[in-house]
Amino acid sequence: MKFSLTHSFAYPIDVVWAMFHNPDSHVAKFARMGHTDIEVVESKVTATSLDLTLQRKVEMDVPSIAKKFLSPVNTVTSTDHWADRGDGTYGGRFTVDIKGVPAESAGTTDLRPTGDQSCDYTVSLELKVKVPLVGEKIAGALKGQLQAQVEQEFDATEAWLTDTAGKKKKK
Repeated sequence: MKFSLTHSFAYPIDVVWAMFHNPDSHVAKFARMGHTDIEVVESKVTATSLDLTLQRKVEMDVPSIAKKFLSPVNTVTSTDHWADRGDGTYGGRFTVDIKGVPAESAGTTDLRPTGDQSCDYTVSLELKVKVPLVGEKIAGALKGQLQAQVEQEFDATEAWLTDTAGKKKKK
């Protein structure tokens, strides 16, 4: 199962990139989303990139078809790579591992300007549930919840920008 969602920010791309380039913004995002026991496993920041691995507990509504494979509280590890592409755009890739769940989740991020004071952020995600016969049904049952989670991430990043970068917004 694959999907993409795009969010528009009313901030210059350099302000939004500074947020995504900051490990603290990622921790704050997940905390705002209600994730608990958030731990930075690895963090490497350079002038042009961020490699970040976070582990956390995530509560979710488990569809009946998936109750055999998922629990309501799961340990999730995400590994993100963000980079300045050198052409005025930014982005990267990520993987998400849910401990003890027979699934693979990976995707890409893309941040590009849409004007002097705005930019679009696109998240593309692919989920594969490795359960014979019902894997695709389980993935399909989870699609709405995953899309809602990405929307929550958009809201949490907007909140970070409002709280910390709003004063940097070009007047």
